[in-house]
Amino acid sequence: MDKFDTAILKVLQEDGQTPFTELGEKVGLSPSACHKRVKELWRTGVITQQVVIVDEREAGLETSVFVQATLKNQQQATLTDFEKAVTRHREIMECYLMAGLSDYLLRILCRDGADYERIHTEILTRLPGVDRVITNFAIRKVFRRTAVPL
Repeated sequence: MDKFDTAILKVLQEDGQTPFTELGEKVGLSPSACHKRVKELWRTGVITQQVVIVDEREAGLETSVFVQATLKNQQQATLTDFEKAVTRHREIMECYLMAGLSDYLLRILCRDGADYERIHTEILTRLPGVDRVITNFAIRKVFRRTAVPL
């Protein structure tokens, strides 16, 4: 990646639907050069997907919950089963394998405390290999970035 690729990515992270003519003006390249570079960024896996970011509050999902999950053991099969299972639940927005006191950190998005109770009872405690979960409710979101710092 060179400075033009980085500039293109910065613009596209702000608005993934920026027309190539406008993109070219912003980064100092022709629209066709931008098109070729964007195609190459897709091909090489630098760009992996294009999404629309939905306002969580407007969608009625006002509560972020951070859950530390500790598994019964750290055998590869246990980790794999857990990781496959969490991907099946749309309420689980993010999952990270951790070093420290817990094995995984999950970010759950839900409507409210009652909705989280349902998720806890019906999903989290039934995930394969789970020994313990510790729940932390976010009071409010200060900010959230979606752009990678280039």
